[in-house]
Amino acid sequence: MGTLTYNFLVDPPFSRSFKGLIIWCLLLYMIQCSSATSNKTGNNFYKWEVEYMYWSPDGIENVVMGINGQFPGPTIRARAGDIVHVQLTNKLQTEGVVIHWHGIRQKGTPWADGTASISQCVINPGETFDYRFTVDRAGTYFYHGHYGMQRSAGLYGAMIVDVAEGEKEPFHYDGEFDLLLSDWWHKSVHHQEVGLSSRPMRWINEPQALLINGRGQYGCSLAAHYGNSSFSQCNITGHEQWAPYILHVDPNRTYRIRIASTTALASLNMAIGNHKMVVVEADGNYLQPFETDDLDIYSGESYSVLLKTSQDSSQNYWISFGVRGREPQTPQALTILNYKTNSASKLPLSPPPVTPRWDDYAHSKAFSNKIKALDHKSIPKPSPTYHRRIVLLNTQSKMNGYTKWSINNVSLSLPATPYLGSIRFGLRDAFDQTKPPEDFPEHYDVMKPPVNHNTTTGNGVYMLGYYSTVDVILQNANVLKENVSEIHPWHLHGHDFWVLGYGEGKFTRSDEKKFNLKNPPYRNTAVIFPYGWTALRFVADNPGVWAFHCHIEPHLHMGMGVVFAEGVQHVAKIPKEALSCGLTAKKFMTGSHLG
Repeated sequence: MGTLTYNFLVDPPFSRSFKGLIIWCLLLYMIQCSSATSNKTGNNFYKWEVEYMYWSPDGIENVVMGINGQFPGPTIRARAGDIVHVQLTNKLQTEGVVIHWHGIRQKGTPWADGTASISQCVINPGETFDYRFTVDRAGTYFYHGHYGMQRSAGLYGAMIVDVAEGEKEPFHYDGEFDLLLSDWWHKSVHHQEVGLSSRPMRWINEPQALLINGRGQYGCSLAAHYGNSSFSQCNITGHEQWAPYILHVDPNRTYRIRIASTTALASLNMAIGNHKMVVVEADGNYLQPFETDDLDIYSGESYSVLLKTSQDSSQNYWISFGVRGREPQTPQALTILNYKTNSASKLPLSPPPVTPRWDDYAHSKAFSNKIKALDHKSIPKPSPTYHRRIVLLNTQSKMNGYTKWSINNVSLSLPATPYLGSIRFGLRDAFDQTKPPEDFPEHYDVMKPPVNHNTTTGNGVYMLGYYSTVDVILQNANVLKENVSEIHPWHLHGHDFWVLGYGEGKFTRSDEKKFNLKNPPYRNTAVIFPYGWTALRFVADNPGVWAFHCHIEPHLHMGMGVVFAEGVQHVAKIPKEALSCGLTAKKFMTGSHLG
């Protein structure tokens, strides 16, 4: 039996001086007091500094983007109904920054959505911006950079919203673990960005490692001793920044495992050796519980699963994450489910679970079709009809020799003035007033490369009727290369939508009979499978301007997104710092708020 070379059960001593610091902070809670763990100063107030720093996410030292010296950034934990206040200072020296609170709908605070050129100006080096918003619903969320490719640089962290005081979850558990998934490259994001914008395009290629809570292993394996690995066994003391995050459990208990994916590229599959999982939450919304051996999770998605620790408690078990939807060149991410009745350094008897083949889309679709909304007061029933339907064709294309991703043959290029300000104050010269196309030509063959490879750039906005019901059909197609169509997870800011259904080939009106109007999942991120379509429905009831885009970061960087606006005339008291750039800076910089 193999063992790991360190003891996971050793915890650092809780020093007397640290106890004194905590007491002092409690007595003087009105005074700013920052701890190294959360940097939380008062109830739901956080003071953060974003900066580059050296770190070893996978055993190779590199430069990461961290918050207050931490990677990943500090976890935010609040209750539904709380106001979260993050005072963010940019210490990056040479580039701007914003942070998007993924899954938080920002009702009444659209300027806090954290989308550069859409909801706010970037926070310039040395500047501070205050994000204040209400977390209106319990669930599993996360935050990440939304400027350039800063998510790939490591700017992300977990955000957990517990139920409000007096409320209960519709399921029971004895303990909880929070897993934030990401992928990691040794090539800097600046190199990646230049490559994507070059002629010919230089693709970022596959990540060097997959990270669990910012920890992964490169060039070695935790499971090398089983003999099916080309890597050597990892030599870890347990104190490294890249040492695995271990899940310590008691036997015969039920644990909630929250999983959120902030990957820049990878779609992943999770499995736990000898254990089944019960899926109960997706993107902050409850599900009809269902049991599964493994779970597919795409970039931008989050889940909660319940795990019963009912197996042999004298053994430990692998938790594995493997690549799906792309031919994998990155090893599985591994960690251990440690039954505390034995040592955490004891390796499992069996090899890690085998990830389903990367292109086994039948497996992926079967999982997606099991996801149904729970009949719960927090989840609205779908609107039976729609007022407007927008069909969005996802294609790869060329513009003057540059490779782009386009929607209805328009590649998104964001303007200098944030839409929230330009639309609210009628600055029509700030962006293209041409209405973006709402469909694609009927004769277009989604099973073949585009006949016309050429695209255009644009920054027009889909203006939605306030409180109208909107259907969006995401239509996938062949890319420039023959016989290739890729997975795309799409994320909508400011809303949740009902996922009405999935289908093969080109969507037609006859496909409407396949829609699930009884219990469709209510989510903020949905996947379209290769050569298929996904049907979404949402109510445009949140005044603001909202991004809707592929959550694969290089795809968004290459133009794969659109912008929705609704009820912007109802937005008031916009902080001036949110619009202190472009045309709004020149025209409206008086007073503390705009409008």
